[in-house]
Amino acid sequence: MEGTHRTKSGQRRGGLRKVLIAAISLALLGVAAPEATAATSVSFTPQTVLGPGVPTDGSSDQNVVALGSVSLTVSATQTVYVVSVLRANSATVRTLVDNEVVCKWAGGSKNMVVGQNVYQQGSGSPQWEDISLTTRYLVHPGVAGVLTCTTYIRTASLGYADSTVRLVSGSLRFADTSVDGTTSGEPIQASVPPGLLHVDATTPIVREPSIPFFTTAPGFTGLSVFGDTEYMVCHPGVTCDKTGSSTARFTLFVNQWKADGTLCHTDSSATVTKTVPYWVHHIYVPLNKPDFPVRTDSGCIPRFNTYVLVQWLSGETGAVQGTAVGLTDSRGSTSKHNSDMSHAYAVPYV
Repeated sequence: MEGTHRTKSGQRRGGLRKVLIAAISLALLGVAAPEATAATSVSFTPQTVLGPGVPTDGSSDQNVVALGSVSLTVSATQTVYVVSVLRANSATVRTLVDNEVVCKWAGGSKNMVVGQNVYQQGSGSPQWEDISLTTRYLVHPGVAGVLTCTTYIRTASLGYADSTVRLVSGSLRFADTSVDGTTSGEPIQASVPPGLLHVDATTPIVREPSIPFFTTAPGFTGLSVFGDTEYMVCHPGVTCDKTGSSTARFTLFVNQWKADGTLCHTDSSATVTKTVPYWVHHIYVPLNKPDFPVRTDSGCIPRFNTYVLVQWLSGETGAVQGTAVGLTDSRGSTSKHNSDMSHAYAVPYV
């Protein structure tokens, strides 16, 4: 379940926290939560989406379909929490499905994408035929103006023939419009840069995504901490058994520190093990510690760090995926952009 928070800015956050926990819990299950307001929430229209076949000339072709947008007027110091969820199934051919959010303002943008291959309906592996993807992150424009976020479903057939996939449900919303950050006013968030961080029998562990040391203002009683990893099976440049799979454990570590630089306390209770077949190729692995307590005793100060420990256990090689580079703005367009993938963030609450 996704945690949220109350802040020092007012008591309104107490009720809001309960509403958001319920709404985002529905999102993680792939259920469209009801709209809050027209401006800050939108539910997607169920539809059948084309997945273009693999071009015979060796190029790539992705369909890019806008599903809905939300807008908000923000101040220069405001940080917004955006959550997009979609559920997809009934693929006629194995199909790539991405849930991408593009947030824009005057002079800038912040984008995030997660995805997975959806098996053809009737494949005999129902757990890979029906998927839910949640794209969630913090947006801090740093300038006053209008912030607009749009969800796109990106699809591509993984065969030479075109495919279709069914968008069953989904929504996009500003889950919180005023999120506290570090003492310098920055959001507590970091993404893995472009590239792949390999894990295998030789190098079985990486600690990414991660947020290095950060400090919050005094007065918060807890943090809701998130570590979302895009995990790839059989990364380019290695030989893989196409009938095999990769098994890895994902554990979110959260640490608080003392003034003397020693550890105050730690938590690693959010953990999951995934076995991913070669043909799934990559999966989204979300982790959340919704109630990490902020201690003030024994010399503890509001200084923290967090990371996801990704541990390869067996099977084919794997990798943590960094920022996706050169995504087309629309199908066939020459204009392109980047979108973050594996990332971590934290939300303080009182």
